Amino acid sequence: MIEIWTEKYRPKSLTEVIGQEKIVSRLKAFVKTKSVPHCLFAGSAGIGKTTCALALAKDLYGEHWKQNFLETNASDERGINVVRSKIKDFARTAPLNAPFKIIFLDESDALTSEAQQALRRTMEKYSNTCRFILSCNYSSKVLEPIQSRTAVFRFNRLTDDDVHKYIMRIAQAEGFTLTPDGLNAVTKISYGDLRKATNVLQAASIVTEEISEKTIFDVSASLRPKEVKAILTDALSGKFLSARNKLNTLMIDRGLDGLDIIKAIHREVYSLEIPEKQKLKFIELLGEYEFRITEGGTPDIQIEALLAQLTCLSKT
Repeated sequence: MIEIWTEKYRPKSLTEVIGQEKIVSRLKAFVKTKSVPHCLFAGSAGIGKTTCALALAKDLYGEHWKQNFLETNASDERGINVVRSKIKDFARTAPLNAPFKIIFLDESDALTSEAQQALRRTMEKYSNTCRFILSCNYSSKVLEPIQSRTAVFRFNRLTDDDVHKYIMRIAQAEGFTLTPDGLNAVTKISYGDLRKATNVLQAASIVTEEISEKTIFDVSASLRPKEVKAILTDALSGKFLSARNKLNTLMIDRGLDGLDIIKAIHREVYSLEIPEKQKLKFIELLGEYEFRITEGGTPDIQIEALLAQLTCLSKT
């Protein structure tokens, strides 16, 4: 049985958490005093929000952490019934060898407004025996009355050095070789998301024991920087059909989604040798076309329209 690396290398204690030193120091103070308020963990994906909640419970409760910790995902159970039944039933029961239990509500920004209103009341009613840790990508989607009842922790995106340390730790433990360009490729693709970096590494290690840049981009079905630059160079040189044909070939060969292409282009914009005003217009166009695709626009047509706009931009 192949073990999933995202769970295998998840930190077991707060001292093992990478790149969130300020937040970890505050959480350690909670463990030391054995006093935890309601918390709100906010930040992008794969930067340690769930890990910190689990590590806090393990440090706080020791061997009894599973009996005193409930994890639910609001994106799966986002209605009011999950608050009235599953969460409330767990909050009612007495903690085991501890002053209070912890309920970790992942992706809490996916809860409906009615569910959040019910959660607010539950947080008040059972605060003597239960603490809530809410995790979300966008704290603005969490009701203000709930935010005012919590200690807010804003997780920062991990630096390249943090990602490098984590990747090399896995490479040494698993015994595979990672070339310098392969290391940079994982860092570039993951964009600070350790979960994504781990999954890409596991997929690449199955293919070969020496992981290079080519292996990383192949298993992740991502555009290489030089491929993106070639497409953008053609578009900005007025060669629309050439840019379109190159992109269509890559989309068919790799099965890329429109949003994947938008993100790949965004990563390369700042390295283009074009005037600053053109870069500003470029970023504005990327935001516009990302919005169109997320709202239901056909990805192929929208990406071609983006390339057409870039070609027109080069002429002006």
